[in-house]
Amino acid sequence: MARALVTGNHAAGHTLALAGEANRSARGAVCGAYPITPQTEIVEDLRAFEFTKGRVIPVESEHSAMAVCMGGALAGARSFTASSSNGLAYMTENIFAAGYYRLPIVLIGVNRTLGPPWNIWVDQGDTLMMRDAAWMQFYTESHQDLVDTILLAFRVAEDPRILLPAIIAEDGFVVSHTQMIVDLPEQELVDRYLPPLDLPHRLRDQAVTVGGMIYPRETAKHRHEIEDAMQRVPAVLAEAIDEFERVFGRRPHGLFSAEHTEDADTVIVACNTMARTLRRVVNQRRERGERIGMVKAKLFRPFPRAAIAQALRKAKRVGVLDRNHSPGSGGIFWQEIATSLRPPYLNGGGGPLLQDYLVGLGGGDVTPEILSEIIDDLVARKTPEEPLWKEVLA
Repeated sequence: MARALVTGNHAAGHTLALAGEANRSARGAVCGAYPITPQTEIVEDLRAFEFTKGRVIPVESEHSAMAVCMGGALAGARSFTASSSNGLAYMTENIFAAGYYRLPIVLIGVNRTLGPPWNIWVDQGDTLMMRDAAWMQFYTESHQDLVDTILLAFRVAEDPRILLPAIIAEDGFVVSHTQMIVDLPEQELVDRYLPPLDLPHRLRDQAVTVGGMIYPRETAKHRHEIEDAMQRVPAVLAEAIDEFERVFGRRPHGLFSAEHTEDADTVIVACNTMARTLRRVVNQRRERGERIGMVKAKLFRPFPRAAIAQALRKAKRVGVLDRNHSPGSGGIFWQEIATSLRPPYLNGGGGPLLQDYLVGLGGGDVTPEILSEIIDDLVARKTPEEPLWKEVLA
């Protein structure tokens, strides 16, 4: 591993390039590339990489970028791209198609607020609007977590038991344009970790039709097969993590992480860089004797309901931080946690008091002071309310 001071976007571009190059003994690599702030540096780095067998293809739109990835994947190439915000929205039709085609494409979603009004700062609504697509979704808290998760995503997506694409989310600007020291993988180790892609349904010499007309019964069977594959993801991811540790000598984060939850009566759930800030606040308050814990959510699709319910089983109060907003329904992670804290995932009782906090929307700072105010509000609560906006507390 080579330690380097790099931006999140450079770390992502470097790792994607090495993953693509690792498929040079098979069908090579393909990237459909279209720029959008704050993602652009990723495809610029990929464009500069000299693949032994592979191409980065600049196109006229994000829709076409995913179409290129679909064509490359159907031909058996390791395929990947990156986008943000309204670029992801324009890509939506082909994002759904790629999942239904069972193509193991990896997409870096550099989180940015959807517009109009136009806003280039971080908000998770862009990747989360794809929550009903047949894609795995991972949320990363740091530059290193981003690098490691890209490699894990390829390993899991291309496993014949899964064969589903993956979105990896990183916070725009907070990660994409800041620098941290990162253990960047070297080609030899990536070659060891990622076996050549052998897509069982790739196009070969004989003529075939892809995505033709089918009837309701076949569609239902197809969706059921996708659900079965989603249910296998946690076990395959666990295997991929074990192998990552053997190859790289480090153990990356898994489905989620539960910190200080065994004795905590108040637990906060967060993801991405909010989890980093929250960890500092939780540790400080525990030093003062407060029974506070946290859960860092990483795998959003499939959502690990049973595992998270187990981590939260002793909590009396649970708060969820949502850097997103589903109009008329509140925060999206909160909705997932709410379904996790009901039978059959949580046995007995009525579950803990559960409160949603909408915070950092449109790129607003999520500071230690704001998180302390949220914890204070949660600790004092006797009953939950409708999702609370950060401005109510700040």
